Amino acid sequence: MTSPAARTALDLTAELPVAGLTDFYRDLHRHPELSLQEHRTAARLAERLAKAGYETVDGIGGTGVAGLLRNGEGPTVLLRADMDALPVQEETGLPYASEVPGVMHACGHDLHVTWLAGAAEALAAGRDAWSGTLLVVGQPAEETGQGALRMVTDGLYKRFARPDVLLGQHAAPGPVGFYAHSPGLLMSASTDVDIVVHGRGGHGSRPETTVDPVVTAAYLVTRLQTVVSREIAARESAVLTVGKIEAGTRHNIIPAEAHISLNLRTQSDEVRERMIAAIRRIAAGETLAAGCPREPEVTVGATFPVTMNDADTDRRIGAVHEEVLGAGTVLDFGPVMGSEDFPHLAQGEIPYSYWFVTTTPAEVWDAAPGTDLMEKFLAVPSNHSPHFAPDLATIAPGVRTLVSAALAYLV
Repeated sequence: MTSPAARTALDLTAELPVAGLTDFYRDLHRHPELSLQEHRTAARLAERLAKAGYETVDGIGGTGVAGLLRNGEGPTVLLRADMDALPVQEETGLPYASEVPGVMHACGHDLHVTWLAGAAEALAAGRDAWSGTLLVVGQPAEETGQGALRMVTDGLYKRFARPDVLLGQHAAPGPVGFYAHSPGLLMSASTDVDIVVHGRGGHGSRPETTVDPVVTAAYLVTRLQTVVSREIAARESAVLTVGKIEAGTRHNIIPAEAHISLNLRTQSDEVRERMIAAIRRIAAGETLAAGCPREPEVTVGATFPVTMNDADTDRRIGAVHEEVLGAGTVLDFGPVMGSEDFPHLAQGEIPYSYWFVTTTPAEVWDAAPGTDLMEKFLAVPSNHSPHFAPDLATIAPGVRTLVSAALAYLV
């Protein structure tokens, strides 16, 4: 028997304006905006929310937008989509590819905004079928880990209402038609670390008069690879990536400094702190061995929290999704090493459910090398790839997942 929430969701999304939502998505994709620069995207979303009857405010936390729809007694449900793009040059060849050089919606946030707009409009149009309050949030700067916290700090819940539950979703690679729920740990914490190696510069023909920070940085990069392989237990999940190394200006100049940028992915605070301590120790040791004139600078930067779904909330949403989207469509892939700033909206107190929607076009998935799911999963374009191009057939199902999730509390 179908639950009242599922039946209502199917009724409210039976005649979605898919063509209009597709045009909206293509427009967003053509005009990507980097973190805290999402002025146009926020304005497009705010326009749709206001037209649907939401009390709308923009400029929250910089470029965030929120819409509130009060509809009688009941819980307050927050639906969230992130809006920012990435500094990636698009290589999809799509007719609606990015028109902004070096900037692309390579993580699907344009699809997230489209899903949110469609869900907000469907729920507003069908308000006779539910009771409660909807808080719809277009969040900036997810990619830098700043946006959610900025919106809360700027009074999101004081201006509107403190939600009883938070709901969000993310486009992901995988054959279209699956919805990944994990009632518990879903995504890892992310921590950026920057290292500055101080050497003594000079002429490339006289290295004996210098302390070469490039050589020291090279040793550091190699030695840092042992942090996970030799200092973290095999039962723990952790990743250390050297994302950037910069030094020098010309071929024949030994520079005075080298800069190394790292990213850590961890699933516990204890492992994170152990890795940071190891990075500091290794940096100090390598620079001492090289005779560097100064100790290295090790700076811990942006941090994303662990995404930990409230188990009861996530099971509740997953059950409704399977009713609406079909048996066998909801899967638990287990935790992943990706990260999100969505938990900042919870302030450590509000229960939430966050899930993935698979979006790889069938022709891309079928053409990918490999004979099993994981081989193909590793071969298709992932989030942040210049070739990442979600299937537009996921627009309607992505709206239904948000609508049905909200109605699980509002019906």
